[in-house]
Amino acid sequence: MSRIPQQLTMGVIIGNRGFFPSYLVAEAREQAIALFGRLGINTVMLDPSQTELGGVETRQDAKICAELFRAHRDRIHGVVVLLPNFGDEKAVAETLRLSGLNVPVLVQAEEDNLDKMGLATRRDSFCGKISLCNNLRQYGIPFTLTSQHVCALTGEVFEQDLKRFEQVCRVVSSMRGVRVGAIGARPAGFNTVRYSEKLLERLGIAVETLDLSEVFTRIKTLRDDDIRVDEKRRILIDKRRRQPHTGRQAGDHGEAVCGDQRVGGR
Repeated sequence: MSRIPQQLTMGVIIGNRGFFPSYLVAEAREQAIALFGRLGINTVMLDPSQTELGGVETRQDAKICAELFRAHRDRIHGVVVLLPNFGDEKAVAETLRLSGLNVPVLVQAEEDNLDKMGLATRRDSFCGKISLCNNLRQYGIPFTLTSQHVCALTGEVFEQDLKRFEQVCRVVSSMRGVRVGAIGARPAGFNTVRYSEKLLERLGIAVETLDLSEVFTRIKTLRDDDIRVDEKRRILIDKRRRQPHTGRQAGDHGEAVCGDQRVGGR
């Protein structure tokens, strides 16, 4: 069974700041629901009955949102922070801290329109994103940036960023608690493939080692008519048949040909 989740669930935080236009929060919420729904992504976010317009602005808002995330922590694969206006950087950072989630975080900030710079329409999300990311760094919360510092929530740029973030969340979710088999020692002349088992263990990834000589020894003890050999042979033949035919073809006697190696009877 694959460890890779097919459908993702994202926690969504919509930042708000009192002296900036609040109606932008409601607008961003509607746009987010439409975008995530179109991409087949489930969401967990506040609704207007829980906080003002479903946004996060105060510590109390942060507590309510964090509690909501904790209630769904087993199904949340990542968190997307939306800044339709400057937003309250401390409230958003507190939400992430209080939730206890250890998942990837994507930060999006809406771009300003030059013809809408008055008090009733100005966003200033550009500066708000800088402040939020500074707070996240102080809190020790890793985050991902969009390819452009500011971008429209309904635009193609953010949609592509969100799709890439989906893949990040799938990788992180799949690697949690995984056990990696390491066969043989690395080649002495290739320092580029060195890695630390201790660092992987801190991320919940276990490494099980096996010396290559042990593999060869076990192979030598297997007879050609061993049922395990026959099962593996059938699997390889089946995989070969499912792949597009390129290069050499399988032999007439049930052999699976992979490059210059043959798997099967003598």
